[in-house]
Amino acid sequence: MASEEASLRALESLMTEFFHNCTTNERKREIEELLNNFAQQIGAWRFCLYFLSSTRNDYVMMYSLTVFENLINKMWLGVPSQDKMEIRSCLPKLLLAHHKTLPYFIRNKLCKVIVDIGRQDWPMFYHDFFTNILQLIQSPVTTPLGLIMLKTTSEELACPREDLSVARKEELRKLLLDQVQTVLGLLTGILESIWDKHSVTAATPPPSPTSGESGDLLSSLLQSPSAAKLLNQPIPILDTESEYICSLALECLAHLFSWIPLSTSITPSLLTTIFHFARFGCDTRVRKMSSVNGSSQNSVLGQERGRLGVLAMSCINELMSKNCVPMEFEEYLLRMFQQTFYLLQKITKENNAHTVKSRLEELDESYIEKFTDFLRLFVSVHLRRIESYSQFPVVEFLALLFKYTFHQPTHEGYFSCLDIWTLFLDYLTSKIKSRLADKEAVLNRYEDALVLLLTEVLNRIQFRYNQAQLEELDDETLDDDVRSRVEQGQLQQQTEWQRYLRQSLEVVAKVMELLPTHAFSTLFPVLQDNLEVYLGLQQFVVTSGTGHRLNITAENDCRRLHCSLRDLSSLLQAVGRLAEYFIGDVFAARFNDALTVVERLVKVTLYGSQIKLYNIETAVPSVLKPDLIDVHAQSLAALQAYSHWLAQFYSEVHRQNPEQFISLVSTALEAITPLISSKVQEKLLLSACHLLVSLATTVRPVFLISIPAVQKVFNRITDTSAQRLPDKAQVLVCRALSNVLLLPWPNLPESEQQWAVRSTNHASLISALTREYRQLKSNAILPQRKVQLEDTKLIIHQTLSVLEDIVESISGESTKSRQICYQSLQESVQVSLALFPAFIHQSDVTDEMLSFFLTLFQGLRVQMGVPFTEQIIQTFLNMFTREQLAESILHEGSTGCRVVEKFLKILQVVVQEPGQVFKPFLPSVISLCMEQVYPIIAERSSPDVKAELFELLFRILHHNWRYFFKSSVLASVQRGIVEEQMENEAQFSAIMQAFGQSFLQPDIHLFKQNLFYLETLNTKQKLYHKKIFRTTMLFQFVNVLLQVLVHKSHDLLQEEIGIATYNMASVDFDGFYSAFLPEFLASCDGVDSNQKNVLGRNFKMDRDLPSFTQNVHRLVNDLRYYRLCNDSLPPGTVKL
Repeated sequence: MASEEASLRALESLMTEFFHNCTTNERKREIEELLNNFAQQIGAWRFCLYFLSSTRNDYVMMYSLTVFENLINKMWLGVPSQDKMEIRSCLPKLLLAHHKTLPYFIRNKLCKVIVDIGRQDWPMFYHDFFTNILQLIQSPVTTPLGLIMLKTTSEELACPREDLSVARKEELRKLLLDQVQTVLGLLTGILESIWDKHSVTAATPPPSPTSGESGDLLSSLLQSPSAAKLLNQPIPILDTESEYICSLALECLAHLFSWIPLSTSITPSLLTTIFHFARFGCDTRVRKMSSVNGSSQNSVLGQERGRLGVLAMSCINELMSKNCVPMEFEEYLLRMFQQTFYLLQKITKENNAHTVKSRLEELDESYIEKFTDFLRLFVSVHLRRIESYSQFPVVEFLALLFKYTFHQPTHEGYFSCLDIWTLFLDYLTSKIKSRLADKEAVLNRYEDALVLLLTEVLNRIQFRYNQAQLEELDDETLDDDVRSRVEQGQLQQQTEWQRYLRQSLEVVAKVMELLPTHAFSTLFPVLQDNLEVYLGLQQFVVTSGTGHRLNITAENDCRRLHCSLRDLSSLLQAVGRLAEYFIGDVFAARFNDALTVVERLVKVTLYGSQIKLYNIETAVPSVLKPDLIDVHAQSLAALQAYSHWLAQFYSEVHRQNPEQFISLVSTALEAITPLISSKVQEKLLLSACHLLVSLATTVRPVFLISIPAVQKVFNRITDTSAQRLPDKAQVLVCRALSNVLLLPWPNLPESEQQWAVRSTNHASLISALTREYRQLKSNAILPQRKVQLEDTKLIIHQTLSVLEDIVESISGESTKSRQICYQSLQESVQVSLALFPAFIHQSDVTDEMLSFFLTLFQGLRVQMGVPFTEQIIQTFLNMFTREQLAESILHEGSTGCRVVEKFLKILQVVVQEPGQVFKPFLPSVISLCMEQVYPIIAERSSPDVKAELFELLFRILHHNWRYFFKSSVLASVQRGIVEEQMENEAQFSAIMQAFGQSFLQPDIHLFKQNLFYLETLNTKQKLYHKKIFRTTMLFQFVNVLLQVLVHKSHDLLQEEIGIATYNMASVDFDGFYSAFLPEFLASCDGVDSNQKNVLGRNFKMDRDLPSFTQNVHRLVNDLRYYRLCNDSLPPGTVKL
């Protein structure tokens, strides 16, 4: 190597060249290779030590530190002990000498490198590592440096990465825990002394008449007058250095709190001190001074001080997020809450100069976020604990939370607070359900708070009270908001306005559940007011040359109307959301309220349809027309929400006087039928169709078919000359009409169901809907021109989407309904089967046909009968040759794959069928899977088709176990013969082989699914205990699972893999410990025999699940660690 001086100059020029913007990528790669080679040389660290002490070039310093980092973390084992001692002594000296002048990122990196040495060598070879840090903290000159070292130590040693053995990780944590008390004492001392030192000199302003805090809501909280007095002291003004030290100390505390358990070493004086600093965030004066003094220096200072508040709140939230609270710590918690609520009171205090909102706007946004996090943790984790303390005034706390919520300066802040109220309401609901005896007492305690909350949330969604804020919300762009996951677990897109409304209505609904009468009497009058405006529009409708016009033109009137219509739309959604609270056990008690609502809704929907507000001309069409359409659509949707109530009403009154019920349903249908037209806007049309479907499906009145309005719809849909409705609407209307004829009428015996007439009517309905489709059969065989082909495809698409929906909607119904349905569909199904071969190369058509057949198999396979079902399956098996499958999967992209997936889904239904009917198909289904589909997809990285194929294989095994394992009754009686006879062994082995292969592939979803399938087969059918599995496959599977853990390729599934490994090993623990484990270790490369022995010894022979999985994870961790160490040894190292 050249001289140190020359090397340094060369390195500096290389670094400058590397980061120069004219250097090419090619040259950069050369330089990188050169630097890497330099770093790999033994003894390179000596040069780096010289570079660090002699250069001012940041790049060179960073490079040198990276060389050290690499040496310590990856090659430390092979470094001679003399060199290690030298490095341990030189680097801290270097840090001490230069820490004031080094750029902060270099200084922090140097600290980390020293901490990395401690991680390897403390306390055995580096015994003064931690005492040095404590000394640095205690010496005023080096306090900041000591705090940086302490925080880095907490980060790197308490939760170390995996490049340490499990034993070393445990040792480090224990060593650190021994130091916690000392460290916390030191940090408390630093924060207290800085506070006290500056408090003395702080100028105390004279008490202003508005700042008297004696009559406070929460003075009852702070039992000791001294605490209240302390928290009322003015906030000291810190110099920059002190502020910097405090922020470092608070950062250390936040990290320490993230891993140390709650215990008495977290003393009351430490907590009080943290709260003192939390006040920095809610002191608006701090920010004011900075703006008054004008200089940017001061405003930076103000922000810094605000940051102290944020850091202090982070510390508090770390403590709050721990659910496991030892008894002796509960009192501390209570004290923490008292102090935080003192802060909350301070933040939400109104005085002459400030509204609460303007005060919140002045605070740092991050501080508000932290404070909201605190409140969320309080309600979700600790409320049940604290509520029982008599000295904790929960109601007063809710009053403060209320002020805090409704004065949030941002929408996001408001959403977060609504989340907290939702948590509180959930807590209250579950508390009442578990303590029905004193339900009234609990409710009375919170009643006022809940009514206030309800009123305010309702006001917030109305333009009448909150126009400025609501107009800021975006109602155009859909965003995939994670919070708006629907019940099915899929993502629903919604606009910002829809999300705002939905979250508000959830709170309204939860209050309704707790206080139904209050909630209703709050909401209904508001709805009434807006309905009056809407119903009064009729007098402003005038006839003009082109149609009807709304004679409201003054700008102000139009704006007021717009706001009123938007509010009506929101309130209709609110009323719809509450429908579930009028049915079931409370039907009779709340009957009158619900009847009032439903009557109003029926009246409103009819009014909208009669005066055709959706087609009216307005002065501001771009605004008022969508408003009028929306109100009409929402009134239909709200009425639809009451369909379950109508069904219950029907069952109560159908015997005696049903006039009122008949009148409601007939009027609703009069409102619906004019809207079922291709001329009506889709939003409104779909609302009408959905309401029709609910009346036909949920309410099912016997007289529906005889109502003229419904007959009109029948005629419209079966009339080929009428213009077809848009796809979605057509499908919904056909479903409704089919259900009117197919679904059994409630409250009537079988003899009065009039099945014969209804069956004839259904057959003619389906016949009319499928006329064109059935005509395709005759010319399907002929080659078709392009235009003709497109027409044919359209007919297939339109017909099958309607038929599939009809079948799906009755799949769960009575046998009679399904029989009639299949009789009507029979011809169309046969046509579909005949058309199928003609379209096998048109994957879009095959996709729709298979969807239809899949729905048939799921809903009507019994009705289709065995011979025809066999014919269908045979046709499919013949059509899906190896070539056809390859074409679909490999060349037709996602549609082709979907076709094969649906085919496999149909087979899943077939193989699950109980009884012997479809058993003859098993051999051909298995051979299709294993000989045709599997070879095509096995080697593809894409997950297409795999999930469906493996589900089919699982279903084959799960539902046809006897096909592989014949268990005779005699054998189970004579316990002597334990082993079952095995049949079709080759097929079973091939399926298991495929499962094993799937665990070697990167797709984590497939891995999870298949592991679940194996575990299910073991739970239900004792798969792992079967002789063939135990003797030929068991340890192969265990081996694959362990390798997956070692390679960290599926880390998210660690727990599931650990449990499956245990379940497999537990079948034969003796074999696992005596044969498998030694063999597994012997085959591990990258570790020497001594290390293998240690790994084997550390794997205790435990036979319970928790200990076994712990042993597995220890083995995996330590194996990786040893490999890492061995890789880093210089070549030719002799290991003893």
